[in-house]
This record gives sequence, C-alpha cells and structure tokens, in this order.
Amino acid sequence: MRPLFALLFIVLLLSCSKKAPIVYPETNKEIVVDTFFGQAVEDPYRWLEDDRSAETEDWVSRQNEITFDYLQEIPYRESLKASLTKLWNYEKRSTPFVEGAYTYFYKNDGLQNHYVLYRQKDNKAPEVFLDPNSFSEDGTTSLAGVRFTKDGSRLAYLISEGGSDWRKIIVMNAASKIIIEDTLSNVKFSSVSWKNNEGFYYASYDKPDGSELSAKTDQHKLYYHKLGTPQSEDKVVFGGTDAQKHRYVGGYVSDDQRYLFISASNTTSGNKLFMLDFNDPKQKLTPIVDNEDSDTYVLDTDGSTLFLVTNLDAPNKKLVKANAKTPSVTFWKDVIPEQKDVLSISSGSGYFFAEYMVDALSKVYQYEYNGALVREIELPASGSASGFSGKKKQDVLYYNFSNYHTPSSSFSLNPSTGETKQYWTPEIAFNASDFESKQVFYTSKDGTKVPMMITHKKGLKLDGKNPTILYGYGGFNINLTPSFSITNAVWLMQGGVYAVPNLRGGGEYGKAWHDAGTKTNKQNVFDDFIAAAAFLMDNKYTNPNFLAIRGGSNGGLLVGACMTQRPELFKVALPAVGVLDMLRYHTFTAGAGWAYDYGTAEDSKEMFEYLKGYSPVHNVEANTAYPATLITTGDHDDRVVPAHSFKFAAQLQQMQAGSNPVMIRIETNAGHGAGTPVDKTIEQYADIFAFTLYNMGYKVLPNKKVKG
Repeated sequence: MRPLFALLFIVLLLSCSKKAPIVYPETNKEIVVDTFFGQAVEDPYRWLEDDRSAETEDWVSRQNEITFDYLQEIPYRESLKASLTKLWNYEKRSTPFVEGAYTYFYKNDGLQNHYVLYRQKDNKAPEVFLDPNSFSEDGTTSLAGVRFTKDGSRLAYLISEGGSDWRKIIVMNAASKIIIEDTLSNVKFSSVSWKNNEGFYYASYDKPDGSELSAKTDQHKLYYHKLGTPQSEDKVVFGGTDAQKHRYVGGYVSDDQRYLFISASNTTSGNKLFMLDFNDPKQKLTPIVDNEDSDTYVLDTDGSTLFLVTNLDAPNKKLVKANAKTPSVTFWKDVIPEQKDVLSISSGSGYFFAEYMVDALSKVYQYEYNGALVREIELPASGSASGFSGKKKQDVLYYNFSNYHTPSSSFSLNPSTGETKQYWTPEIAFNASDFESKQVFYTSKDGTKVPMMITHKKGLKLDGKNPTILYGYGGFNINLTPSFSITNAVWLMQGGVYAVPNLRGGGEYGKAWHDAGTKTNKQNVFDDFIAAAAFLMDNKYTNPNFLAIRGGSNGGLLVGACMTQRPELFKVALPAVGVLDMLRYHTFTAGAGWAYDYGTAEDSKEMFEYLKGYSPVHNVEANTAYPATLITTGDHDDRVVPAHSFKFAAQLQQMQAGSNPVMIRIETNAGHGAGTPVDKTIEQYADIFAFTLYNMGYKVLPNKKVKG
C-alpha cells in the first residue's frame, strides 16, 4: 500500500471508530424570573415542574430513549445484570417478631419482587400470611407496613402504589386472613396504632389541589378510625386548627392501652409531645414537651411511670422517667444518663437494650428498668446490630447483625441468661472472608476528624487505579452504619472499592455533629466528602479517572454540590432522587419540613445567598467539563419531586463542555425508592455499574484485568 493511501486509510479508520457525539433531546427554555431580596433569579426549566403535563411526559420519554440507547451499547451491561441476578437469588429473612400466638418474619425466596410475610406457631411449618407479590401484576404495589392489635387477632397493613408516599390501609382478621373493613385511602407519612381491638389512629393531609405528586402539604392531622364505620366519619384527634397546625403529626398508644401519645413537629428535627390518659374522665390533652427544641418520645410505660428517650440537654440522648400525673420536663429523672456515644434504645422482655454508636459501630448493653446495668451483649464482630425489641413477657428476643461484607443474619437472645444463638444465616454465593473493611480517620478542610469505612477484596493493590465508589449522605441526623448490600457485593466482586464516610450532618456523633452540617454549616458536609476523595487518592486507592461519587435524596444533593464545586476530582457522578433546586425545594409536598437542615431562600438574604451559592441547579457553569453523570429518579417520586433531577439534567446537558455523557434514567411508575420491585432494582444497578465502569475506560469488566 502506498504511503499516502495508507495514511488516508488510517485517518478513515480512526474517524469511523470514533464515537459520534451525543445529541441530547432539546429542552425548551421558558424563562421565569423569581426575585429574592432584590435579586432576580432565572428559572428556564420551571415548566418541568408540571409532572403530569404532556410536554413533561414527552421530555421524559425522549430522555429515556437516549439514555437506554447509550446503556445498551455497553458490552458487559447484561453480564452485570446476570451477576446481580445470580447473587440476589438466595433466601433472605428478616428478624422475627411475635404477635399473639405466632412468630412472624419476612422472607424472600431469592428473586421475588417483594418480601413475603410468613408466620409460624410452635414448631409447625411456616405459612404464608401476606404476599405483596400478589398485590399487582407489575410488582409496583408494595407492602408499606403492618400493625397488629395487642392480642394479635387483627392487623392493619399499609400499601403503596407506584412508589408513592400516599398509602392505603387495609384491615384483616389475622386468624382467618379475611379483609374485614373497607380500604382507607389518602394516608401519608403515617403508622397505625391500635386502641384495643376497637379502632386505630393514623395521620394524613387533606388531599391537595392539583398534582398529588408535587402539591404542597403542610397540615398533618391525626385521625381515629373506629372499626365498622366509613372513613368519612373518622374523627380528627389532633390538627385541623391554626393552634394545632404542624407538618408532621403522629399518634401511638402505649402497650398497656392506657395512654395516647401525640408527637407534633414542623421540621424533621424537634417535636412537641402530648399525652392523653384514657382513664381520665375529662380526656384532657396534657403537654409533656411544649416546644420543638428537642427530639423526645415515650419508649415504654410501667403503670403511671413513663420512660422517655430525649436529646433535651443531652445531645447524645438519654433515657428518663416521669410520672404520668406530672409528665413535664421539670419532673424528669435520669434512668440511663447521657454517655459519650450516641444512644439508640429498645425494650423487650422487661429490659432496656441500649445500643451505642462507637465511631458508627454498635455496642449493646442490657439494663434493668431501674437503670442498673445487667451486661454487655456480645456481638459476632464489628458492625451494626438492631432489634432487641419485643413484648414485656416475651422469653426470647431477636436481633440482626451485618457489616459491609457480612450478609445479614438473625440471632436469638435469652435476656435472663444473656445467651445468644445464631437463629438464621443465609446461604449466599459470596465469600465474606475474601473481603475486608477498614475504618480510617481523615482530616476535613477545617481540621475536623471524620471516620470512613473502606471495603474491598483482600490483597488489593494500592496503585491508584482501582474503580471506586464513594458513597455519602450527611444530613437529617441519619446514621450510616455498616450493612450488607447485594449490589455493593457485586461491585466488590468486580474488584471495586466501596468507601463510606460518616459526614457531618449525620447523627453518628449526636446533635452537635448533625448541626455542624445544617443551614449555613452545610458546606462542611461537602468539604468532608471532598476530603474523603482526597484521602482515597493520597493513599493510592484510586485517582480521579477511577472515582465515582454516589448518594440519594439528601445524598443526591451532596453529589450535585460536589460535582459542581470540584468537577475535576471525579470521573463519574451518580446523583439519585436528589434535592437539587435549593431555592424551591420547600414549595413541593412536605419539603418545607426539611428547613431545619437547609433553611429556605425566603428566610433571609444571607440564607438565600448561601443556598444559591451551592444549589446544584444554580451552579452549573458553561465551558466546564463535568464528570460522566447518570442521574436517576422516579416519575412518581412525591417526596423529592423529579423536577429537581429534570432541571439539573437539562442544565448539565446544555452546559457540558467535555466529552463525558450526561444522562438521566427516569424509572416510570416509581417513587423515592422504597418498595421498588427486585427486578427493577437489578436493572437499575446493572445500568449504574455499567455506566460507571464504561466511563472509567473499561471495555470488559475490571476483574478480567482488561481496560480500554
């Protein structure tokens, strides 16, 4: 071949092999201007907030078409889906609980879309009690909670349709498994609490005008439903007046059926607490805590003695007691005083079980009701334990244990002797001994020490080239403690690193740690996450070409803020159901209740400017190369409305200066995440992992030792 022709052939070959640039769907701009403290802010994609419009539906369809066309070209996408399906296919069980004469537990045979509720009496074979897989043909209707009467003879269970936070309540005779009531509808952010067998308390909002998915809901009401009567006759017990207007209200009846306790709040931190003594002829509602400066609830009662868990004057929480006749704060006495670690407490078999987080790892102690220490409960290893709750006269209690590389197992506990036995352990094709988790402490921007768990295969080569997912949350007093995930296990089996820092804004070190990541301290959370990335790079776990960041909801905000502040640090960004428009989040559903953590743009000029300074939607800049981004959301998410993700995707697609793709994957007939069918979860994570590895340059899976 002549040199000239050879050169032309090579150029032609290269031009044919080069991937064509992605042509994103056109997103119309319809400029809307809001004015905050004299400053005009444009909102060109406001129209995407109309979640039920034909135009938004068309935009969703076109975006999904581009995204799935891209994903199906990844050569190992189906291989990842097969790996997830194979590993997922093992029997999983929940921690058992006792109701009446039966022991109940949830079980999934392997690939069932939803866990099935079983029950067992004595040593007889377990029987199916309630199967959510039969609720709908496509698996999008899920079981959202069950609550039995004290004697276990009846139950009310809640269902969610399409992933919505709106619920329906169905009442069943437990013995016959026959539905005995008309279905209650339009219930939201509510549990169910029975008053004997006569009826139950639940909470909801008035059905909003406009879209149920995005319309603002800000007055929660507690209702009492008497069996045998229509829902239209249900009595409002609390709420419904200006004096009792709160965004979140809940009611729960004491185990002895003597008291009703009502919690009322306007944000996700701090609550008022009231009580009603059913033995009081006047049925007077008595305040226990009359302000929202602390988080307080009643854990248990013993006759006229109330046992309360509170962080009032105890940022790490404590257990106190009070007399029901004089329940106010003035008369509280410590039972288990505040310790240096954060308390989470349960009761069962006539004891209290105090779980303390020690650097986000569980330590559990058993106490008498008088506060005397009985023993420390020996746990299988370092990780997370939960459970230890049950009836007062229950002889055996159950708890669950797991960590990032140990599948969840159940244990029985004899509270009289302290003897623990393994009750149930899964058989899974995952060898935990091949993997290890290491806790490290790194230094954030302002000098704060932050813990992080790093999990990977043993013998990992620290050469800076390991595909790594850095996962975070950092908000709402939520604790990220070690737990096993099938999806993360598949990532680890590919040779990936999984790192989870305990960022400020969480509750791992109590209220002070939480508050250090709220309002005008929110940047601390982002700085903590960025410093975690730096630690992973400095210690040769990974480098910017192999680092992905992931988080959901408030964690989606975390990813959005960090990728817009430091786009060069990350190869892939994976914000899920994120709070991404910080100037308008409080105008949707119950979003205004998040103001304790975020503040709102209407609070003050300072708060507006602070929020605008990090709001992901408002900080996407032209001529900037952003990481490869796969935004995920559900079109029926009525907690963090999908408009957040829609706007962010539109801005990124318009502004992206680099060659990295910006995709949005919109799950249809799906909500914020809870109750998602297994088949949809497997498909979603296959897409997330495929997108991540493909954009890190892998032509085949990394455990094959071949990179593009």
